[in-house]
Amino acid sequence: MKSNLIRRGTTLLGLILVIAVAYSLGRLDERSGSGVAQAQGGDDAVARATRAQPNRDAYFPNSEDLGPGEMRIIACGTGMPSARESQAASCFLVELGNGDKFLFDGGTGSDVRIGSLEIPYDLLDKIFISHLHTDHWGSFPAYFIGGWVAGRTVPLRVWGPSGSRPELGTAYAMEHIQKVYSWDIEGRTGRLPPDGGKLEVHEFDFKGMNQVVYAENGVTIRSFPQIHSLDGSVGYTLEWNGLKFVYGGDSYPAKTFVVAAQDADLVIHEVMMAAEDWITKYKFPPPRALEVGTQIHTSPEAFGKIMSLVKPRMAVGFHFFNDFDTVSSVESGIRSTYDGPLTLADDYLVWNVTKDDIRVREVVVNENAWPPAGVFDIPPMDESAAADIRPSDWTQSQALDVTDVDQAIYDRINEKYNLKVPMRMKQYFEGQKKQ
Repeated sequence: MKSNLIRRGTTLLGLILVIAVAYSLGRLDERSGSGVAQAQGGDDAVARATRAQPNRDAYFPNSEDLGPGEMRIIACGTGMPSARESQAASCFLVELGNGDKFLFDGGTGSDVRIGSLEIPYDLLDKIFISHLHTDHWGSFPAYFIGGWVAGRTVPLRVWGPSGSRPELGTAYAMEHIQKVYSWDIEGRTGRLPPDGGKLEVHEFDFKGMNQVVYAENGVTIRSFPQIHSLDGSVGYTLEWNGLKFVYGGDSYPAKTFVVAAQDADLVIHEVMMAAEDWITKYKFPPPRALEVGTQIHTSPEAFGKIMSLVKPRMAVGFHFFNDFDTVSSVESGIRSTYDGPLTLADDYLVWNVTKDDIRVREVVVNENAWPPAGVFDIPPMDESAAADIRPSDWTQSQALDVTDVDQAIYDRINEKYNLKVPMRMKQYFEGQKKQ
């Protein structure tokens, strides 16, 4: 069968081909030492050597406009529950030409990938959780509180399914994660924008088939039930501007997915490693490997069968350790039942989707990226609230007086920005001296 597999090696191969072509067309002017490639085209060769080149094989964040009818999907987590450097756990970012951005799952480690994309956190305020396994929402505290610290001024909006009992649903999880992090949240009160520290939770019935859970700004997102571990696992479809994106989360092959994913442009569904790799590389006993790899999750052969029924413009498989010695068995299993367009996803793959084309590339990121400025005005610090949130008198009594060195910092910043910000701890120490 013809392989349409797209993987990381394409970028390196493309670079090698570019170098080879450039070498065959031009030569280095060693006599002049100018370092300019002189080719058959003369000025054209100089232009090729000095100007930005179109249609690069890589996407550099914030370097390209997103067309008004275009959808961009970035893989920010394609791995498994076990953490590793090369693959975070499940997370996909969808960006639309109308300016909207949506996170589908936020698995452990995915927050680092999202941070590297240098997107203002004001714009990352919507997350759709497929189910409550940690590899699908383990980085939620980083999105919630880390995004607040990084400048989000609006509540984080969360959508997720109910469970078979209230304590197994999204609303319960969100209520209690705020309790778990109550020390963190309370300690930042007054010092950060108040709305950024809030959650807006939308729990819906996990059994609903193609039920609308979001409809704003021309975007419609629907949920459908999936089959995974317990009741309460779902997938999502997103429709906008005549384009359709499908994210399946985790599931055993389900009829609901096949129905929901019809007429889709890009479809993401989990695919597990071959059973032999579970046994030899993950060290699972054979019975467990078979159970997990084929009964709780989806085997490569079953993934292919699903996609042969859906027939998307692009099928995307994820949720396995995508290595040189695992990917071939995954692909061969898929190709035994499906011969259509396929991407086996790695972190930082990006798909640009229009009605006419689907382009697949890799993202090149700055590993030392800082969070960019927000898009909304940051309200001033609530001095009274911040003053009420402080350590006890006993704890503060242990403080070392360094106001003599900190005063220079305050003087410098106040002068530079024409402010009169008082030093809180200086006031504390002066008060102590008066007692």
